[in-house]
Order: sequence, then C-alpha cells, then structure tokens
Amino acid sequence: MTGSYAGWYFLNNLFWFILLFLALSPMITQWNLERMRMRLIQSLERRRGSRVITLIHRQESFSLFGLAFSRFINIEDSEQILRAIRMTPPDMPIDLIIHTPGGLVLAAEQIACALKKHKAKVTVFVPHYAMSGGTLIALAADEIIMDENAVMGPVDPQLGQYPAASILKVLEKKDVNEVDDQTLILADIAKKAIDQVYNFVYCLLKDKMGEEKAREIARTLTEGRWTHDYPLTYEELKEMGLPVSTHIPDEIFELMDLYPQTSQRRPSVQYIPLPYHKEANGGKGSNAQI
Repeated sequence: MTGSYAGWYFLNNLFWFILLFLALSPMITQWNLERMRMRLIQSLERRRGSRVITLIHRQESFSLFGLAFSRFINIEDSEQILRAIRMTPPDMPIDLIIHTPGGLVLAAEQIACALKKHKAKVTVFVPHYAMSGGTLIALAADEIIMDENAVMGPVDPQLGQYPAASILKVLEKKDVNEVDDQTLILADIAKKAIDQVYNFVYCLLKDKMGEEKAREIARTLTEGRWTHDYPLTYEELKEMGLPVSTHIPDEIFELMDLYPQTSQRRPSVQYIPLPYHKEANGGKGSNAQI
C-alpha cells in the first residue's frame, strides 16, 4: 500500500512539474529572445554611435497556447517611438529598423514628423520590406539603406477595401447624376485623403531635394499609379531620386532572426542556416565550405 501511494505521489508531482514547465517555457523563451535582442541592439549602437529603434511587425508565437496575431503600425507604436526619440539627445543619430506591411496613417505620420524634426542624422534600414505606412516613415529619413532585394511601396490612401484613387475614377467614367450619394461622399473623402497624403509627403521631401522634385515624387507615390501592394525596388526608388543605398550591417539581419515567425508543423522554407563560400579553386566546381 505504501509503495502504491509513493508511486501515485511521484506521478502526481511529475504531472504538475510538466504542466508548470509547459506554462513557463514560452515565457522563458521570450525572455531569452528579448535579452539577445537588447544585446545585439546595444552592440549596433556602440558601433554606430546612434540610438537604434526597431519597428518590426511579424506574427510571433507567445503565451501558453502559442496564440499568433498579425501586427501593423498603430498608435501604441507611435507612442513608443516618439518616447524613444524624446530620450535621444538632439545631436545623436537615430537608426530605425523597419519591417512592416504598413498600418494606421495617423501613427505613421506622427513617427515621420518626429524623425524629420530630429536634428541629427536619421537613417532607416529596410532589411526586407516597408510598405505603405512603413514607406511614409522611411521618407522622413536622411538616408534609406535597403537590402538589394528589399522593397517599399506606394503611399496612396485606402478607404476601407478600396483605393481612394479608384473611387475618384468612378466620377471620371460616369455622369455625376448616375452616381449614388454614398459613392459621391466616398469620392469627396477620397479626394481629401489623397491631397492630405500628397501634401504630407511633399513637406517631408522638399527640404532635402527641392520643391519640384519633392512634388514629382509625392505625386508618383500618392496618385494611385500602381496597386497598393506594388513592390518598389531599390532601383526604382533610386531612379526617383530618393536617398537610398544597399549596405545593411550584418547585425540587422542577425536581429531579424531574433523575431521568429509563428512555428508551423511543416516549415515552408528549409535550408542549412550557415553561409557558404566557394573553395579557392579559381571559381571552378560547385563544392562549398562551411
């Protein structure tokens, strides 16, 4: 009887230990990720003599049940970034790392205004993509440094599920008497939205590249020339006249690895995560060294 009780007691304690481990394991993993991120950010700050701020939106797995959620630029982001800028001396450069699909225009404009007012150099790094509101923020920088395969995007306003420019097209193609009141109201809002974003982009750029060039770029990015998810490559942005280059420090890619996507049962992309180098054989053959 004593042996049965001891076995039951052991199994009961083992059950609670496993349950506690499962509950705490995600929090410990997240804490370790945060610690490694801070260490890498501090290393980059010391090397560049700057304040490093990240705006990275991924689906991250967290909590006991691994709940995943999509993230976009919101007011909480703008509050945190504005606070970081206020805590930065006026003569200290700011390096902002952006990885985002976009988000709330108000929040993106607040961040862009604060960056533009900062007296020291502001550099935006785009390791993969900075679309929509991310592009709007990047336009406030003195320099945009992209991976050679990274992209940005148009900043034309969207009203619900429709591009503002497409709503205005309705009035061009139909007589106003054939258009319902709701569409007319949407068209009025669409015109105001495009004008507001155009003027905002123009104000961001005019001091850096002159009024004429600033108006040209603002018109290109806001007039609805492309779909909202059109990828603007480094070459296209360079041709527009924006201050872009392609020399991203390795630490930024290392930092991106510390913002993992939600884990899946079967990974959609697999490779050996080590850099390969060709053997010193005159470039012949396909052998690799690790």
